[in-house]
Amino acid sequence: MWGCSRTGAGVIFALAVSACGSDEKSTRAAATGGSAGTDGGAGSGGSGGSAGEPAAPTFEKFELTSEFHSEGASYGDFDGDGIGDVVAGPFVYRGPDFKATIQIYPPVFFDRIGYSDNFFAFPRDLDGNGTLDVLFVNFPGKDAYWYENPKQVGAAWVRHSVLDEVSTESPRFTDLTGDGLPELVCANGGKLGWAEPGADPAQPWPFHPASEFKDYKPFTHGLGVGDIDGDGRKEILEAPGFWTPPASLIGDPVWSFEAHQFGGGGADMFATDVDGDGDADVIASLAAHGYGISWFEQVKGASGREFVEHPIAAKDPANPGDLEVIHEPHALALADVNGDGLLDIVTGERFWGHYDGWPSELASPAKLYWFELRRDAGGTRYIPHLIDDASGVGTQVVAGDVNADGRIDVVLSNKKGAFVFLQRAP
Repeated sequence: MWGCSRTGAGVIFALAVSACGSDEKSTRAAATGGSAGTDGGAGSGGSGGSAGEPAAPTFEKFELTSEFHSEGASYGDFDGDGIGDVVAGPFVYRGPDFKATIQIYPPVFFDRIGYSDNFFAFPRDLDGNGTLDVLFVNFPGKDAYWYENPKQVGAAWVRHSVLDEVSTESPRFTDLTGDGLPELVCANGGKLGWAEPGADPAQPWPFHPASEFKDYKPFTHGLGVGDIDGDGRKEILEAPGFWTPPASLIGDPVWSFEAHQFGGGGADMFATDVDGDGDADVIASLAAHGYGISWFEQVKGASGREFVEHPIAAKDPANPGDLEVIHEPHALALADVNGDGLLDIVTGERFWGHYDGWPSELASPAKLYWFELRRDAGGTRYIPHLIDDASGVGTQVVAGDVNADGRIDVVLSNKKGAFVFLQRAP
C-alpha cells in the first residue's frame, strides 16, 4: 500500500510491504554521526511476521533528491540544533523533514551511466571544535578529503586534503588501532593499511602500511575490520583472508596474514559472533557486481582455525533454492534493526553499478533489505525483509538512529538519488 505527499524539496513515501520469505560498537555516537556505527542502515517497508511472531518494523521513506550526486551518505547533527540531519554528496539535508539544505561544496550532477566523485561520507568532529565535519572518499584510487564545518549555517566549508590515493572499493573509517579514534583503512601505494591525522588534522594524514607490497588495485573488492582471534585487537579482513597486528605498531611492521577465502570479492566485511558461540564469525558479500551473501562460521579444524560457509542470499540466481536473490550487494551494514539484541544485516542492490547499455536484471529497479538474525531451536539463520524496491544501495549504506527515537533508520545515496528511511512503530 503506497501513499505519497510532496513536501517542498523532497517527496515522502509511506510503504507497507508484506513478508518476503560495527565492527561491534553501537550504531549511535553524537561526536561522530553515522560513521561511528557498527563497522560493519533500515527504509520504507517492513515485513509482517508470521503467525505468533511480532510484526517486523515498518519504515517511512524520504526522497531527499532524485539527482545523482554520490554513492555514499551518512547522518549526524551538522547544524547544532540537536536534530539529526543527513549528508549526501554536496548537501546536508536538515532534519526533521530534510527539506532545507546546507551546501558543503558546489554541486555536480553526474550522468547515471557514469560515476560520481563521492563514494563515502564519514561524519566526525575532526578539528575538535564541537561540530561535525565530513570526511569524503572520492572514486576508487583517487583522493580523500574532509570539509571543515564553519559552525555558522550559510558560511563556507573549508576543504582539507587527507590522502592522495584511497584504493579498494570499501574503505573503512573505524578504530583499527585501539586508541579510541577512527582511522581510514584502505590501500595506498599497493599496500593495505590505514591513515590517521597528526597533530594538525588539516594537514595530509600519514599512511601506515600493514601489509607488504601486494599491488592492491583501486577496484579491489572486500574489506573489513574486526577482532577475529579474540585477543582484543582488531584484524583487517579482505576476501582472501585477514591481517593480524603484531604486539607493537611502532615503526609500521608488517602484519601477519592468515589465508581463508571469504568469497570472490564483495564489499563491506564484518567480524561478529553470528551464532552466539563466543567467537567471531565473518559476514561478507561474495561478489559486489554479482550475487551472494554468506556468513562464515569459525570452527576449530584439525589444522587450526577454519571457516564454514553458510549462505544468506543466493549466489546462483538460476538455482536459488529457498534463498533470496539479490544482485550487486555492494554495501552492507550491521545493526539491531528490530531491537532483539542481535545484529541484523542491512543491504541491497546497487543500481547500475556497471551499466553496459543492455537491459537485464542488473539494470532493474533496486531493492533494499534487512536480514533478521535468528537463533532458536532450528539453528542460526537470517530472515529476509524487503524494505523498498526502488532505491537499493550505493557503495555505502548506513544504519543508525537518525532522529533519536530509539529505532534504527537507514541512509543511502546512489544513482536513483538520496534517501533516508525512518523506522516507525509496527
